[in-house]
Amino acid sequence: MKTVKFFTLGCKVNQYETQAIREQFQKNGFRELEDGEPADFCVINTCTVTHKADRDSFSLMRRARRQNPGAKLIVTGCLAQFDANKVKNISGVDLVVKNKDKNRIASLLNNSIKYRASSIEHQSGITYFKNHTRAFLKIQDGCNYRCSYCKVRLVRGSSRSRKLSLLLKEARSLIQRGYAEIVLCGISLGSYGKDLIPASSLAGLIKEIEGIDGVFRLRLSSIEVSDINEKLLAVFKESRRLCRHLHVPLQSADNAILRSMKRSYTADYYMETAMRLKKSLPGLSITTDVMVGFPGESEENFNNTVEFIRKLKPLKVHIFPYSRRENTAAFLLDGALPKKALKLRIQRLQEAANSARLAFCR
Repeated sequence: MKTVKFFTLGCKVNQYETQAIREQFQKNGFRELEDGEPADFCVINTCTVTHKADRDSFSLMRRARRQNPGAKLIVTGCLAQFDANKVKNISGVDLVVKNKDKNRIASLLNNSIKYRASSIEHQSGITYFKNHTRAFLKIQDGCNYRCSYCKVRLVRGSSRSRKLSLLLKEARSLIQRGYAEIVLCGISLGSYGKDLIPASSLAGLIKEIEGIDGVFRLRLSSIEVSDINEKLLAVFKESRRLCRHLHVPLQSADNAILRSMKRSYTADYYMETAMRLKKSLPGLSITTDVMVGFPGESEENFNNTVEFIRKLKPLKVHIFPYSRRENTAAFLLDGALPKKALKLRIQRLQEAANSARLAFCR
């Protein structure tokens, strides 16, 4: 029996997709090995959201080759999608597979079916989630936003939703297997259903999943503040399954920087939405992402974000430095922050975030 190992970097969608690949390999007669024993095949699901993600992906390829010297090395994911030629030039990489063909890797290796590209409607789902007590359920892929710093849209394409019938079938299977928490994930979660015929919505999907029999709860992985509407708020109010937690990326709380980032809201709009959520949903925790050092970010711009975090009182802030990504609009912008100044700003923001967390927990 042929053997395989899996390596994954990046977001919940990538973790979900590795699980889908794993199940395809199992159906095609492969046996999965853990660390310590060399495999016949290694599948590496990469990330390219930042320079660090690129470095980690290349490092993982080299480590997989060292630990599995005789293996066929298959690289997929967002780095493989964006820079296939660079990945191909890594010593020991045998096959580079783009995102749309992830779920056909096992079949291609087995030569069991004729190759053809697949749409999201036909991509395989999952029946369990290895080494997890909760399961991720991918409801859509791609993004229609055009944030100036982000290359995810370049590697994931426009938003495409999975059909309701497939999602309900998959959710039932996971719930029947005993997963007590289902996390709805996607690249742009709030865009779910807008491309379907007839059109649907995230709020509508949540209602449908809530109707499934079983003891379970639901969680949203991340949602843009622009996608939080009255329908979604009403679903949260009525729900007996939704966790009262929302991860709502902020990135910056300075309007000039938000405009340069091509974000779809102002700092005031974000705060007003957050306050409305907290008032309507007692006990709600909000977590967020903040980028430090975007080109042109002045001390005043940065201070606006620090003060905003103190007022917002999020449970947690994921702080990360701006990463200059090729083929993005921000790539051409001047005004990069020196490393020392960047480090000091991150430290200051982390202190504010720690204080905000304590204030929330009181």
